[in-house]
Amino acid sequence: MIQNRKSAMDLHLASHHCRLLADPTRLRLLLLLEHEEMSVAELAGITQLAQPRVSTHLAKLKEAGLVADRRDGVFVYYRIATGETESSLDHLWQFLRKNTDDPLLQQDLKRVPQVLNTRKGRETWADSVAGDMERHYSPGRTWEATARGLVHLLEPGDVLDVASGDGVLAELLAPTARSITCLDISERVIEAGRRRLEAFKNVHFQLGDMHSLPVADASFDTVLLMHALTYTNEPQQVFSEAARVLRKGGKLLAVTLQQHQHAKAVEPFNHVNLGFTTTQLEKFCTNAGLPVQTCTISAIEKRTPNFSVLSLSAVKK
Repeated sequence: MIQNRKSAMDLHLASHHCRLLADPTRLRLLLLLEHEEMSVAELAGITQLAQPRVSTHLAKLKEAGLVADRRDGVFVYYRIATGETESSLDHLWQFLRKNTDDPLLQQDLKRVPQVLNTRKGRETWADSVAGDMERHYSPGRTWEATARGLVHLLEPGDVLDVASGDGVLAELLAPTARSITCLDISERVIEAGRRRLEAFKNVHFQLGDMHSLPVADASFDTVLLMHALTYTNEPQQVFSEAARVLRKGGKLLAVTLQQHQHAKAVEPFNHVNLGFTTTQLEKFCTNAGLPVQTCTISAIEKRTPNFSVLSLSAVKK
């Protein structure tokens, strides 16, 4: 018993260790340095964080004895320290190291080879961002420019945009759609959309509830549920209504958050649920009589808490 007391942490030390390793950025840095020693600039490039922020976290980890550094000319490289960490802190780190997994960490690790190639100094701009090109600016290569170009490949026909907001998607699709009906439950949002898109004669805004769409059966070629589903407690009814108004051969596209536990983060946005699993979405769609084509994670947000986004597509037979 006496020996156990000597090896145990007091409350102050336990609290200090927990605070140190509770920060997700510090864990990301440690897990990266497990694979390769890297500089501040390299770690910043991988994590997409500002260099001063990375430096601050590394300084705290170095002070705790979890990382060490070495100078190579003008460069300073950081690595996991060996034999320099207090045993109680090392035990906590080893536990987290073995039991931590996250899509964001997998993205980080995929960027490591790119960083190592950059050290050789032989790559072009494209080489330097290979595998991560969409996160780096190049003249004219913005997401907006890309989307406005790709939209001309589409022939969406008559479109119903459910929970459309003020028409940002309608503005994008208007040049290629036969007609677009934007439906939203907010009168203020509808009026803003009408003002915004008054130049597009094929775009119409209508007040309505997604649980009881105020449109006729089989009247649309495309139905969009873009970030609408986090605002319903009756998702099955929403899918059933979407199926009702689609024509034969018509397409449904739904985009929503994957199920999460971050209620506080979404509270300011008035979400009424915490997202969905792919299994749930597929079941709602199948029950509505819409065979699912795809249902998968289409994006993982860069900013904390790193929400995953699901995309589902289906065609009415």
